[in-house]
Amino acid sequence: NPNPVLQFTAPQELLFTYFRISMVGGLALAFPVIGYQMWRFVAPGLYKSEKAAFLPFLIVSPLMFLLGATFAHLVVVPLAMAFFLGFADLPSVAAAYFSGEGATLAPAASSEGIDFVFQGKVDQTLDISLKMIVAFGLTFQLPVLLTLMGKAGLASAVGLRSVRKYAVVGILLLAALVTPPDVITQVILFTVVYGLYEISIFFVARVEKQREARLRAEGLWNEDDDEDDAPAAEAEEAAAQDDDPIFKEFEDDEEAADAEEHGQDKPVWDIAEDDPRRTDEDDDPGMVNKD
Repeated sequence: NPNPVLQFTAPQELLFTYFRISMVGGLALAFPVIGYQMWRFVAPGLYKSEKAAFLPFLIVSPLMFLLGATFAHLVVVPLAMAFFLGFADLPSVAAAYFSGEGATLAPAASSEGIDFVFQGKVDQTLDISLKMIVAFGLTFQLPVLLTLMGKAGLASAVGLRSVRKYAVVGILLLAALVTPPDVITQVILFTVVYGLYEISIFFVARVEKQREARLRAEGLWNEDDDEDDAPAAEAEEAAAQDDDPIFKEFEDDEEAADAEEHGQDKPVWDIAEDDPRRTDEDDDPGMVNKD
């Protein structure tokens, strides 16, 4: 048989596989209608501005999922299958099909010992293909998700740029986990996902500029919003230092050294009431000079 062969080992396996394929295909074809009905249910409870904000995402999200699923089906799944089937000692027709080398069968690796031959099952092959298609479809939702978070004020272009190096490491780990240990496949996935991350930064920055322009036109823009909340960060750091015993001990040492410089063994506010060095000014907290 010059065509790739998949076998089923249970009488009902092939029938149920057809059912699964029909359900997935039916859900994909019916999704536009389902999404439209859900929008008709939610839209009456939204303001006009909210409708204008969310409607583009509802249109772009299915398209991005379809793009990711198509990329997985045409590029990732064939590469992954060719890699997995390449471990066989006697390449099958399916391995030759996925690798693009034609249907020529190679001889066995050796005349002695055990030869490994691929005998694919229908349900298992469908499982791995669907998992990759769904995973890449969800991965392509990254620009939609981050842009929506930017519109809601939960993410900023500056913040995304600041964590770019961590994003690169995370994407590399993702590429190593969801793809076979094949350098070419991992590089393809990393390039695609990192490109989506950079596209997300671009769209988030664009959303921020649009929001700034709208607020300026309405006279509601505050120039302080251009800053990166540095005063608040400094206040939080100061509060953390006050609670830190190390900083507290450091301040006590500074106070003791300052008191010793003025000829006192310890700060004036720590002098006992019966100490002869204590003066009337020490009894008044407002008169104490801590310098």
